[in-house]
Amino acid sequence: MRNYDKVTVAQHFISGEGAGPFLRVSHGEGVYLWGQDGIRYLDGSSGAVVTSIGHANPRVLDAMAAQASRVTFAYARIWENDVNEQLAQRLAENAGGGLDASFFVSGGSEATEACIKFARQVALARGQGDRWKVISRMPSYHGNTLGALAITGDPVLHSIFGSMLKDMPKITAPLSYRLPSGVSEYEHAMACAAELEQRIIEEGPETVLAFILEPIGGTATGAAYAPDAYYSKVREICNRYDILLIFDEVMSGIGRSGRFLAAHYWPDCVPDIVGLSKGLAAGYSPLGGMLTRKDLVNEVRASGGFAHGHTYVANPISCSAAVAVIDELVENDLIPKSEKMGALLKERLGQLKGEVQILGDVRGRGMMMAIEIVANQETKEMLPDNVGAVSRIQKYCAEEGLLLLSRKTAGGAYGEWLMVCPPLIITLEQVDELMHSLRTALLRLQDELVVEGII
Repeated sequence: MRNYDKVTVAQHFISGEGAGPFLRVSHGEGVYLWGQDGIRYLDGSSGAVVTSIGHANPRVLDAMAAQASRVTFAYARIWENDVNEQLAQRLAENAGGGLDASFFVSGGSEATEACIKFARQVALARGQGDRWKVISRMPSYHGNTLGALAITGDPVLHSIFGSMLKDMPKITAPLSYRLPSGVSEYEHAMACAAELEQRIIEEGPETVLAFILEPIGGTATGAAYAPDAYYSKVREICNRYDILLIFDEVMSGIGRSGRFLAAHYWPDCVPDIVGLSKGLAAGYSPLGGMLTRKDLVNEVRASGGFAHGHTYVANPISCSAAVAVIDELVENDLIPKSEKMGALLKERLGQLKGEVQILGDVRGRGMMMAIEIVANQETKEMLPDNVGAVSRIQKYCAEEGLLLLSRKTAGGAYGEWLMVCPPLIITLEQVDELMHSLRTALLRLQDELVVEGII
């Protein structure tokens, strides 16, 4: 048997010294993963909100095998490939809104880089060379490459890498759980939109290239989204100042939210550019993408073409997986199912909130849900950082056979939450299983916090 103590792998880079061992995966099927010890786990956050159609889907595996038997790699600066075009067609058909041009990369961070670089080249093609600033929100997360980090609203990450970045302007994200005193959710959201316009004016409209946001937040805000009027106002402001609007749908896109794109919830706020990944190939192969309009592409091509790319742009195997994933979603009505099952899941989580006092908020759309953990439901007081609440909940959930994702954006300054985002194929019985495990874990932590004198 191989001595794994003598090798250094990805997990050993990620975890701090003294951290416990990672689970060692054996195989997956449907909504479940098995460890090599034979223990089965319900994939309650779809990994990192990735495995939207579950594990070991026969259609996807067959499509990848068929493509692998033909060609696995053809460099995109030399070759076109059929599945690249098929995938672009699937996206155009389902995205609508004039979003009919695609550029495929290897993941979410690369997708963000492609979006902001493409926006820059659109500006150059229009003779607007002074436009380079990308306004984003605080808090937010748009990826871990340096360009994506520059527009990510996370002071902790910036304290590590900030000296290497070209910092970009940030405005307040319209979070809905902890509002300024005496202000409604609607009023706060509209104040955040007004802040966008004010920041554009302060920076100089002629210098602002784009505004990027997650229409439904990922781990940075725990599935938060704003009232409808916020999105309408944002689109209006971007139009007024000729600024490109970028939606980061790396997490929310491809059916996760109950729509093919979360943007479809706000038809009067059609983005100019969309970043995609995660659910695009649903974990079967690394893939990300940028979705935009042909007229913008034509402007860039007329000025010499997109000066961007990576080795695995439009990789045939990854594109074949994504085509099969989208066909599986559409033909099996998994996107409307995501909306319906998401509403059920939200209702069940809301009921659990009435039973568990450390469960402060339930939010999200479709199968993109989050629960926020607090010390006190009424005051919304956060638990002390040294309690390690979400880490303990994750541990207790795993002991109950449930895997959940969490991330403390900005060191937990805005709260702490867990993403409840199971695969879209989850059944009613499996929702029951998820809820039982989650309830057990939450009550266990709550009881411990009472004994520890923390609540």
